[in-house]
Amino acid sequence: MKMRKDGGNRGPWNWRSRGGVHILKMTSRIRLLLVVLLVTLFGASILTYHFGLPVTNLESPDNDSTTKAGFPGMLEGEVFMCDRSQYRTDVCNMRGDIRMSNSTHFTLYAVDKSTPLGEEVIKPYTRKWETSCMDNVHDVVLHSVPSSLASNSVCDVQHSAPGVVFSTGGYTGNLYHEFHDGLIPLFITTQHLNREVVVVVSEFHEWWLTKYSEVIQEMSNYTVINFEEDQRLHCFPEVTVGLHIHGELSIDPTRMPDNKSILDFRDLLSRAYTPSPEELEPQGSEVPEGFTDVADASKVAGVSNMETTKQLTILVRNGTRVLLNLDKIVELASEAGFNVTLLSPDATTELKRVFWILDKSDVLMGVHGAALTHFLFMRPGSVFIQIIPLGTDWAAATYYGEPAVKLGLRYLPYKIKPAESSLSDKYNSTDPILTNPATIVDKGWWTMKEVYLEGQDVRPSLVQMRKLFEKAKKLLKKSSPLL
Repeated sequence: MKMRKDGGNRGPWNWRSRGGVHILKMTSRIRLLLVVLLVTLFGASILTYHFGLPVTNLESPDNDSTTKAGFPGMLEGEVFMCDRSQYRTDVCNMRGDIRMSNSTHFTLYAVDKSTPLGEEVIKPYTRKWETSCMDNVHDVVLHSVPSSLASNSVCDVQHSAPGVVFSTGGYTGNLYHEFHDGLIPLFITTQHLNREVVVVVSEFHEWWLTKYSEVIQEMSNYTVINFEEDQRLHCFPEVTVGLHIHGELSIDPTRMPDNKSILDFRDLLSRAYTPSPEELEPQGSEVPEGFTDVADASKVAGVSNMETTKQLTILVRNGTRVLLNLDKIVELASEAGFNVTLLSPDATTELKRVFWILDKSDVLMGVHGAALTHFLFMRPGSVFIQIIPLGTDWAAATYYGEPAVKLGLRYLPYKIKPAESSLSDKYNSTDPILTNPATIVDKGWWTMKEVYLEGQDVRPSLVQMRKLFEKAKKLLKKSSPLL
């Protein structure tokens, strides 16, 4: 991808004429009078103020004043403002003559005297309530100063497209967080720009770009900028620092331009991972690392001839929350008429090959954990089976079950009973760990993690698993027009 260096201002905000400034000032005065009147009549709780500008709560779906993209609709011309009212994220907007320096600063050189001046510091990561995480996310410093302070430095890169800044620090390295905290919010924040946006990454990791390069290319026409390391002077017409985020691995269509949803994000993944003719050529009997096709290993590499029977992919965990009777489950699935693929991805597994497998699968099954984020690769109408260990009911439903339904998957949860958990080998049958997991979960995340996430394997009932596979087959018959 080539970095565009063509200059020019973007569309309607090019108001820099004497008449335009006069009109803007008049509009600002009228708007200020209206705000004062509203606050007087209805109370200051209506709007959150920052730098004297009204800021809508872009996270609340119940807020009628929320705009569906970019900046709050009432703002025009130069912009220097931050929305800190959201629970999950802070987002700052700048518009005008903006320069990104190699000292990790953005500076707006304000022409309009009504533009607020000052400094803002923001951590552009979508978990602002979680101090332990955000302490490890770098600050991005924003300044607004009078245009008279502008230096004579020539821009090394003059961007005509706006920039969006976010961090790949935090919990990046965990698949769930890479999608939930990063890629989906990036889609939410930028999709209305139709790829005319420059992605600027704080705490940049080369491995991250390698892993997600195809996805980023579907969101941006330009080369990704390493915020801390790029020494060039970049100039932008607009910059958004921070990302908007909705729910867990989901997108709220009522808050999106054209009512786009998680299905549109899934379509983006499909475009990003569409295989080339060379990639679709059969690979012989060699199986990509992380894959095992129980029935015919050669099918995995070539991703072909997989239409004869229903395809079941089982995500195989190693270390914790292991399926102790996996071999028996595979036998049952085969007897039920499924062609079974075992998938045990790690940090080095190529995501596009995982996508090809799951895009061709009819059923995805796995024990609760970050790898279930791969449900995003499944086609709407397919079946998603989540095996839910003791003590993980809320997390399983919130992080994967409910989002899978929003994607259009047929969701089948399987809740592990005490006798099906390896914890029954460690504790007495009357121990609250087995009989009342809620009391253990209430002790906090670290206790819950130690007991139920790191200390538990599962052995689902084969009788119940047989019934589950039959139910999955019936759902597939009902949804066959979608498939």
